[in-house]
Amino acid sequence: MLKKVFGSAVFGVEATTITVEVNVDSGIGYHLVGLPDNAIKESNYRIAAALQNNGYKIPGKKITINMAPADLRKEGSAYDLTLAVGILAASKQIQSEDLEQYIIMGELSLDGSLQPIKGALPIAVKAREEGFKKFILPSQNAKEAAIVDNLEVYGVDNIKQVIDYFDKGEALQQTIINTREEFYKNLDFPEFDFSDVKGQESIKRCMEIAAAGGHNIILIGPPGAGKTMLAKRLPSILPPMTLHEALETTKIHSVVGRVKANTGLMAQRPFRSPHHTISDVALVGGGNHPQPGEISLAHNGVLFLDELPEFKRTVLEVLRQPLEDRKVTISRAKFSVDYPCSMMLVASMNPCPCGYFNHPEKDCVCAPGVVQKYLSKISGPLLDRIDIHIEVTPVKFDELSQQNGNEEKSDTIRQRVITARELQHKRFEELPLYSNAQMESNLIRQFCEIDHKGSLLLKNAMNKLNLSARAYDRILKVSRTIADLADSETIEMEHLAEAIHYRSLDRDNWGA
Repeated sequence: MLKKVFGSAVFGVEATTITVEVNVDSGIGYHLVGLPDNAIKESNYRIAAALQNNGYKIPGKKITINMAPADLRKEGSAYDLTLAVGILAASKQIQSEDLEQYIIMGELSLDGSLQPIKGALPIAVKAREEGFKKFILPSQNAKEAAIVDNLEVYGVDNIKQVIDYFDKGEALQQTIINTREEFYKNLDFPEFDFSDVKGQESIKRCMEIAAAGGHNIILIGPPGAGKTMLAKRLPSILPPMTLHEALETTKIHSVVGRVKANTGLMAQRPFRSPHHTISDVALVGGGNHPQPGEISLAHNGVLFLDELPEFKRTVLEVLRQPLEDRKVTISRAKFSVDYPCSMMLVASMNPCPCGYFNHPEKDCVCAPGVVQKYLSKISGPLLDRIDIHIEVTPVKFDELSQQNGNEEKSDTIRQRVITARELQHKRFEELPLYSNAQMESNLIRQFCEIDHKGSLLLKNAMNKLNLSARAYDRILKVSRTIADLADSETIEMEHLAEAIHYRSLDRDNWGA
């Protein structure tokens, strides 16, 4: 007897429906076809033990299982439950009416309990698109899948519950969550606050501009000046995620199985801080079975690269294109997958090997030309793609020891950032953009108009600092954000001058 059960495979951040055809015939043998990997081939042992421990068995007949489309590579252990239900239905051990309405996924333990799966959210999105009514999966992933409306999601703990549901009509507990309510309830603020930072007012201002426009930023300063401290507090002033952004982010984290058990939507912006020994594949994504890298996991959040020159040259160079395109394409011979990576890059570095090149009091002990050599570890094209360059100097003792508590809290800064983002939202209402940093050249010409005086100021800066055309665009974007923070329709001279000041670390000014 032939039965069809439906599962799903995840490629990139999208899912593809897999039809599992189970045929039970006279004879003996177990044949699994349709390009399964080793994890799926081993499933018959898990299924046999799980069924036996729950009073059922794999029939001693010829069982042929085809996973269609047969030319698509299937991987992972999430098809155990799909195959088990298919075998039971085809061998008439359970009633199986309306199986075509269900997507069934889950990894089996030997006692029949279910382990969590990866990619529950993309699978649920695809199931709804293709008209499936119900989705049975492990209870740990139920909340994640229940984000999708118009799809009945049933979280189960044991295969026995699924068997009793089909065979005896025992009801399963449907998981229902109010996505919006759940999302807004979890909009809690990060543990770090800007009020912990003493002094550094100019750097806080930079961080505020970067957060308001979604700009990339690099902090250069001696050890102990507070670069890492400031970077870690950046998420606390970023505006809360919109529902759409939260869905996008959760989708990516779902694919790699990073969504915590029993949590639905991710409400906090991601903050990723990979170590400098990271490989280029781990950063960008890829592998034999492509997976999102750190830049995609930081989508809609912050990617923090501490000690930038210590990263391998090849690792830094692969960042160039994703920073520009805000997506990364992983290509293989037979297929290619796209991962979004619209994130803020925050980098920090020492100005020289000893770390004291720009220190107001301590002397740099590096030999002549060493500073230039150290800076050349970061290529010009990569520095060009970073909108704001800022020097961080150590905090004086007087500021450090003050206990007056006058430091601005993250909430206050965040409100100004949100106001600036609302202006941008109105500006880009008809466009698929969220912030000024995402503007292309044609939009920069449209929204970043400057008068004749401003144009002269910019021309002088370009000539003196020897800036590239890309740096010109960056200055205009940053000045647009500064104008938004000042609630100004037009870009004034002072906005432009401040934006030029944040390019002062371009190559010609340094290490001479």
